[in-house]
Amino acid sequence: MKDLASLPEGALRFEDGVPVALHAPSSGLTALPPSVGELTSLRRIDLDGNALTVLPAALAELPRLEVLTLYGNRLDAIPQELGRLGSLEHLSVGGNALTSVPGTIWGLTRLRSLNLAENLLTEIPEAVGDLVELRMLDLGHNRLGGLPDNIGDLPNLTDYLYLSDNGFTTAPRWLGRLDRLDYLNLTDNRLTELPDAIGDMAALRELRIYNNQITRLPDTIGRLGRLRELHAMNNRLTELPESVGDLSALRHLDLRNNPIRRLPGTIGKLTRLTHLDLRATRPRELPESLADLPCLEKLDLRWTKLDRIPAWLGDLRDRGCVVLL
Repeated sequence: MKDLASLPEGALRFEDGVPVALHAPSSGLTALPPSVGELTSLRRIDLDGNALTVLPAALAELPRLEVLTLYGNRLDAIPQELGRLGSLEHLSVGGNALTSVPGTIWGLTRLRSLNLAENLLTEIPEAVGDLVELRMLDLGHNRLGGLPDNIGDLPNLTDYLYLSDNGFTTAPRWLGRLDRLDYLNLTDNRLTELPDAIGDMAALRELRIYNNQITRLPDTIGRLGRLRELHAMNNRLTELPESVGDLSALRHLDLRNNPIRRLPGTIGKLTRLTHLDLRATRPRELPESLADLPCLEKLDLRWTKLDRIPAWLGDLRDRGCVVLL
């Protein structure tokens, strides 16, 4: 194992004299010695931010490996042999130049997180549905034209789903079946609307849909009773549904740069709202119910063109709310 000397000093981490981790992020590595595959006690490899162009197939000989992070290298392929890493729970190969993923990877059924973001992928196979332990899936910043319906049936997808910057023109209806998911990112696509099924995502706490072409939010959005943050800037919304007032847990509402001409009076029911961003929107007046929001800490009205400045804005300021005009 003499070629291990090419690894940075201190890259191998030991427990009781046994190597358990290879930690060498941003170390300028251009190659990984194949003899790493002889370190069969390794549980974690972190090689983010290097300049690796290929991976040795010998990595597949690490039966205890649980974490493999290779974000931000120069890989254009993954060895199919990595599908033999039966203990692997976390795989990150984002920020590379992958055009496809070997079919064997979809057999890693113990995976809990999979990061394929910032590659050149054009499709994801239905075999993704076999990853039943997934809690986090990042497919953002690729060239995907669509996604398999069975992603909506992943029973443990609870933490994050990133689908940003793929050029999607529609959001899939199967999102509604992910009723345990906390965080959904659909930003930087070409969406014009959200499906009614979005209201079935009962556990959702954060929804990011900015930088799209969305013209309306479905009435069903009011069913998201746990939603805390809604980021919808840079769309084409002209109004909000009355049901937005039913978002009883909402803390942060960002509507910047939308041609919104009217805000519903029900917005005053958002008693936990702390931040409301209306910059560069187009309402002629504000609903007086905004004055009754007890937790509001910041109201941003810059670059709006109100017919008049309501007197109750002064009351909000007196109460400690930052009001920007």
